[in-house]
Amino acid sequence: MLIHLKVFRFDPQTEKAPHYDNFELQAEPTDRVLDLLEKVRNEHDASLGLRRSCAHGVCGSDAMRINGKNALACKKLVRDLNSDHITIEPLLGLKVIRDLIVDMKPFFEHYESLLPYLINEEPLPTDGKERIQTEEQVLRYEDTTKCILCAACTTSCPSFWADGKYIGPAAIVNAHRFVFDSRDRAAAKRLKILNQQFGVWRCRTAFNCTEACPREIKITQAIAEVKRAITTGKLD
Repeated sequence: MLIHLKVFRFDPQTEKAPHYDNFELQAEPTDRVLDLLEKVRNEHDASLGLRRSCAHGVCGSDAMRINGKNALACKKLVRDLNSDHITIEPLLGLKVIRDLIVDMKPFFEHYESLLPYLINEEPLPTDGKERIQTEEQVLRYEDTTKCILCAACTTSCPSFWADGKYIGPAAIVNAHRFVFDSRDRAAAKRLKILNQQFGVWRCRTAFNCTEACPREIKITQAIAEVKRAITTGKLD
C-alpha cells in the first residue's frame, strides 16, 4: 500500500520555525511506523532526527506523536492506524532538540526527585537470605514496575503541558512502585514530595496518561492510590 507520511521537522540552530516534510512510501500493513521512518532516513533524507534503540517496545526511546496520539513507533503498525495518511510529531511539553528528538532532561529530573530506588538501611536477615515477600505483597505494586520511562504518559497530560513543573504521571508511577513495596522504608519521604505544590494534586484525572501508556499500566489508578495514601497515611 502507498503511505503518505507527514513528518515534523525543526532544527532550532538553523531554523526560526518548524515545518513538515511529506514522503510517499510503499509499505505493508504489518510494517511498523518505525520501519517507515527508517525507510525515510535510508532512502530519502538521512538528516531526519529521531531516537530508537531496541525496536521491540522495551527501551521506550522512540515515543512520539502518531496521528495526534502518543505511542511507540516500534509498536504501532500501519494497519492499526486505519489510514494511508500518517502524521509524525515529537512529544508535547518538552523542548525540541531536532525533528522528533526532544529534551528529556526535565522528565528525568522529575523521575529522579522521587527517589526511584529501594531504600532500606535495616540489617539483612541473619540467615543470609533476601528480604522475602509474599505473592500478595508483590502484586501490590507489580503493575507499576512495568514502566519503561518512555514519557508517553507525562507528555500526554494537560497539566504537564500547562506547567512543566508538574512532576507528571511517570514520576508518580515510579514513586508508587516503591511506596507500596513492603521492603522499602522511604514511603513517607516520597509522599511528602508528592504532596507539594507541583506534586500529585496537579493530576486532574483526564485519563490521557492511561490511554497513552504502551505497557498498559493502570496509571490513573496508581495516582489515586498515592493520593489516598497521602490523605489517610495508610499503605493498604
